[in-house]
Amino acid sequence: MAKTQTIYARIGGNEAVESVVADFYDRVFSDSLLQPYFEDIDRDALYAHQVQFISAVAGGPVSYDGADMQAAHEGMGITGEAFGRVATYLAEALRENGVTEDDVDAILDEVGALKPDVVAQ
Repeated sequence: MAKTQTIYARIGGNEAVESVVADFYDRVFSDSLLQPYFEDIDRDALYAHQVQFISAVAGGPVSYDGADMQAAHEGMGITGEAFGRVATYLAEALRENGVTEDDVDAILDEVGALKPDVVAQ
């Protein structure tokens, strides 16, 4: 029986994930509601962590080694609205980069499960 291909492999691996993340942050950093959350953030480190995170969520051969979600977002006061916008921009970036709707849904399910660890920390 053939092994089921991961989302990571289906979307094109690391190069595709990097394209998604670049597109995602173009959207996020252009949103006036979200900009204050990123004022004092090392964007290069953030980008690298996001590539790791999306790769891991998509079943890639990558381990996420950033802080756990609750610790990473502690004290940021992220609202449900801000979390929703970020999820929307991720979905748009995934779709824009040719990810199928089923795979977008699977990735967003993983991201949505993290909402309690991100919102209002």
